[in-house]
Amino acid sequence: MRNVDLTPLYRSTIGFDRLASMLDQITSHDVSAPTYPPYNIEKMGDDAYRISLAVAGFGESELNIEVKDGQLVVTAQKRDVPAEQRPVYLHRGIAERGFERRFQLADHVKVKGASLENGLLHINLVREVPEELKPRTIAITTGDRQTQTIEA
Repeated sequence: MRNVDLTPLYRSTIGFDRLASMLDQITSHDVSAPTYPPYNIEKMGDDAYRISLAVAGFGESELNIEVKDGQLVVTAQKRDVPAEQRPVYLHRGIAERGFERRFQLADHVKVKGASLENGLLHINLVREVPEELKPRTIAITTGDRQTQTIEA
């Protein structure tokens, strides 16, 4: 496994401790991490993303999407079917086992909606940066121009 030295990051940044811990989590990625179900992450625009999970065999009522503590958690659980109603398979290649898939969301990323279409669960995300956090220009005054003081 590769180690990442974050010392240069700490020299010129303040308040990125969470980012450093996320990078540590990623680099210490467990090789036995789940690979089911397969998924895609797409960039749809400057601040728009979409996660698509292959959830063949699951219905809308068997899927759950939740945002909790900066994580998007997608879970699925197949409903129990009585033994007499279960089909007899000659070959079973479509996995219908339950799963839990987690995605770490960046600050200000919100889930805008989800849809189930052709066996794919699409989750649409958008980054909405609050107005007070967007870049702004600060006026510079010189000694020639006096600034007015407003008294309360």
